[in-house]
Amino acid sequence: MSTNTPVGTAARPLRVAVVGSGPAGVYAADILTKSEAVKGDELTVSIDLFDRYPAPYGLIRYGVAPDHPRIKGIVNALHKVLDRGDIRFFGNVDYGTDLTLADLRTHYDAVIFATGAIKDADLNIPGIELEGSFGGADFVSWYDGHPDVSRDWPVDAKEVAVIGNGNVALDVARMLSKHADDLLVSEIPDNVYAGLKSSPVTDVHVFGRRGPAQVKFTPLELRELSHSKDVDIILYPEDFEFDAESDRQIQSNNQTKTMVGTLTNWIAEQPEDLSELTASRRLHLHFLHSPVEVYGDNTGEAGTPGRVAGIKFERTELDGTGNARGTGEFVDYPVQAVYRAIGYFGSALPEVEFDHSKGVVPNDGGRVLDAAGTHVPGIYATGWIKRGPVGLIGHTKGDALETVTYLLEDRATLPPADAPAPEAIVELLENRGVKFTSWEGWLALDAHERSLGEKASAGAGSVQRERIKVVPREDMVEISRGAAVEV
Repeated sequence: MSTNTPVGTAARPLRVAVVGSGPAGVYAADILTKSEAVKGDELTVSIDLFDRYPAPYGLIRYGVAPDHPRIKGIVNALHKVLDRGDIRFFGNVDYGTDLTLADLRTHYDAVIFATGAIKDADLNIPGIELEGSFGGADFVSWYDGHPDVSRDWPVDAKEVAVIGNGNVALDVARMLSKHADDLLVSEIPDNVYAGLKSSPVTDVHVFGRRGPAQVKFTPLELRELSHSKDVDIILYPEDFEFDAESDRQIQSNNQTKTMVGTLTNWIAEQPEDLSELTASRRLHLHFLHSPVEVYGDNTGEAGTPGRVAGIKFERTELDGTGNARGTGEFVDYPVQAVYRAIGYFGSALPEVEFDHSKGVVPNDGGRVLDAAGTHVPGIYATGWIKRGPVGLIGHTKGDALETVTYLLEDRATLPPADAPAPEAIVELLENRGVKFTSWEGWLALDAHERSLGEKASAGAGSVQRERIKVVPREDMVEISRGAAVEV
C-alpha cells in the first residue's frame, strides 16, 4: 500500500532516484536540492544517486583524456556537491540487473535517468570492420582505465587515421601522438602507460569532412595539441577553403574566429619544406576529406578480414550552406589503424522507451515519453540520454534545470512510492547481495589512488604523479568497501 503521508513534507520527503553520477546526474541532484521550493521550505527532498561504476563522475573519469587541464576543476565542483552529505551515492549498482524500474518506482516518487552516451556512433563504409579499425570511444575507455574493458590495446601502428573533427577526435589523436613519459604527470593507469610507451607511431592523421571554419572542437582542445613535446603539427594549404558562409561564421562566432586564426597562424609559420621539421612524431590535420573506404592487406584467414592497410577519401568542397559536397577526386593514405571519432551514441535502458535512430530516451523537456508519446508519470531524463551527445559540460546545467523544473511542477501528481523509507533501498541491495559502494568508499578509493601516485613519485628523479587509477572493478569495490588489496 502507498503511504498516506504527503509527499514533500517534513515527515515525508520527496524521494528521487538519479541513475548516473556524471555531471548530468550530479547537476540534476544539486539543482533539485537548491530549488526555490526547497529553499522556501515548501518541501523536503531526499536524493539517492546510482551508478553502475564503483566510482562517481561518469564521463569525467572515463571519457576525458587524463591530460586534459579542465578535469581537476570539474571534479572539484562535483566533489563539493556530493561531499555535502545531503545526496547519497550508491556505486557498483547496475540499473536493469541489480535494480529494475519496478524497484525504483517502489522506493522513489520520481526517477531521473542521466546515463549519458558511451558507445561510438556507426560509420557505415566498406572495411570499417577490418582488424585495426577502432571506435574512438572504446579507445578513450581503455586509456581512461574503464573497469569493464580489456587492459590491453593493440597500439602497434606507425601510421594512424583519426576520423572526426570534434574534441574526442583531438583527444584520441593527442593521446596517440604524445610521448607516454609526458603523460606520467596525469592520472594515467600503469597498463595504459606501458601500452603507449611501446607504441611505434610516427604519424597521426586527423580528417574532417568540412573546412577549418566548420570544425566542432574547441580552442582549448586545439591549443593542447601544440603543447605535446617532440610532435610537429602539419597542415595543408589546399585544405584551407573559405566561402561566404565560412566568413559569416568567423565574423559571428568568436570561438570560430579564434580557431581559424590559430590554424592559419600555424600554417603561415610552417616551413614550406616539411623535411625541415625535426620531431620524431607528426600530427597531420586534414580538412575537406570524406571517408569512403578502409582497405585491408588481405592477410586474414579464409573468411575473415585482413588488417587495415589504408583509407580512401573523397575530397570535398564547401557548398555555401556550411556543408560540403564531393568533388569526385579520391585520395589514399597508407595507415595501419583507423579510429572513428564521429560522435557518441546512447544505449537503450531496460523498460524505458528508446529512440534507436537518435540514441536517446524520447522525452518532452525531460519528461520521458512512452511509445504513444505520453509522459510516463514520475520518469525523467537529463544529459546526453535526453538530448543526444551534443554540447559541452556547461550546457548540462541548463539541461538539468529544465528537467528538474518539470519534475517539481509535476510533484503534486507523482505516484507515491510504496517503500519511501531511506533504509529500504539499502536493505533491498543487501538482500540481493549487491556489493554497492558509497561516498565514503569513494573517498577511500580516492585516497588509495593518490597514495599510489605518491609512492611512484618517491624515487629520486621520479615524475610527480598526483594519482594512479585503480582499474579492475573488483579491486575498486574491495578498496571502497574497506578490504585490503595488494598493490
